[in-house]
Amino acid sequence: MSRAAKICLKVFLSLIPVLGVGIAVLLAVLTVTEYKPGNVEKLLLTGQAVDEAEFSKEIKLISWNIGYCNLGATADFFMDGGKKVVSQTREELDNNIKNIVEKLSEFDADITFLQEADRKSYRSYNVNEEKIISDKFSERLSAFAVNFKSLFVPFPFPPLRNVEAGIMSLSRFKVESAERVSLPVPFKWPVSTCNLKRCLLVEKIPISGSDKKLVAINLHLEAYDSGEGKIAQTKALLDEMEKEYAAGNYVIAGGDFNQVFSNIDVSKFEVGSVGLWKPGKIDAEPFLEKFNLYMDGTVPTCRSLDRAYDKNDSKFQYYVIDGFIASKNIEVLSQRTIGLDFENSDHNPVEITIKLK
Repeated sequence: MSRAAKICLKVFLSLIPVLGVGIAVLLAVLTVTEYKPGNVEKLLLTGQAVDEAEFSKEIKLISWNIGYCNLGATADFFMDGGKKVVSQTREELDNNIKNIVEKLSEFDADITFLQEADRKSYRSYNVNEEKIISDKFSERLSAFAVNFKSLFVPFPFPPLRNVEAGIMSLSRFKVESAERVSLPVPFKWPVSTCNLKRCLLVEKIPISGSDKKLVAINLHLEAYDSGEGKIAQTKALLDEMEKEYAAGNYVIAGGDFNQVFSNIDVSKFEVGSVGLWKPGKIDAEPFLEKFNLYMDGTVPTCRSLDRAYDKNDSKFQYYVIDGFIASKNIEVLSQRTIGLDFENSDHNPVEITIKLK
């Protein structure tokens, strides 16, 4: 072995313990600072609302995973087979926020469920999207539930770094209470230290002339587990809905399920390419005695992020994973996916119009 090779080997060997100490320190910091929410936490409501839910009026809900306003048409993402950690430029992010806010204004929903709204994340240039959106809709009550908070996410390379994100609900109606209800976490230490802590955002909305409530549940279920997490979280959702329905309330849940409903035909969007992310499936049967499940199987609610969007590619992968579940005492007048061609998010918004029976 040459002298230069021996020097290189010594340097390499001397770095191993340094690297080991660095990893140990990082794990210790992540463990100490790990986000550990309680089972149920009361949420702050900001803004104002003067309207009340009524039996005689139609109620429109919109659910939209806004992809932290940085997963527009040119984006790909490393967790879905792409390469990027920060998926779009700051200019594209600003444009996405502007267009998303404009679209939400056009939809003019009574209740809006948003998923993947960032407060301060490297992936979205540390822009406080929650504040921007809540400020634009100050005539509505806004609640935010954190489901992803980490001082530093050390993967991939370059790393994802700091994240603070969650789900957000806007209501034109007065809200009696808003709570963050924790869902089962499928990840163990040390992966759990810098992974999502999924939850439900549960709002109780008074109904004019009644002692019953409209319970509006915003959700974003597990995406990247082996399957057990999705099953456990879906059961927790059903338990929460059954509890409120048993109390005589009107219950509607909506959001990004990261799963398809077994009672909806989504065969035109089956995953074709090996290696692409594949959604789970929610068995509708346990729900159907007390609830109805709604997804629009004709229009995709989500696109693959293995590469930038290409609407001219007939083999491009789409999904139907966003929808609503409503209790039997709610009449559903219409429901649809609003096709926006994935210009500003990797998801299309979904809409449902209801009346309380």
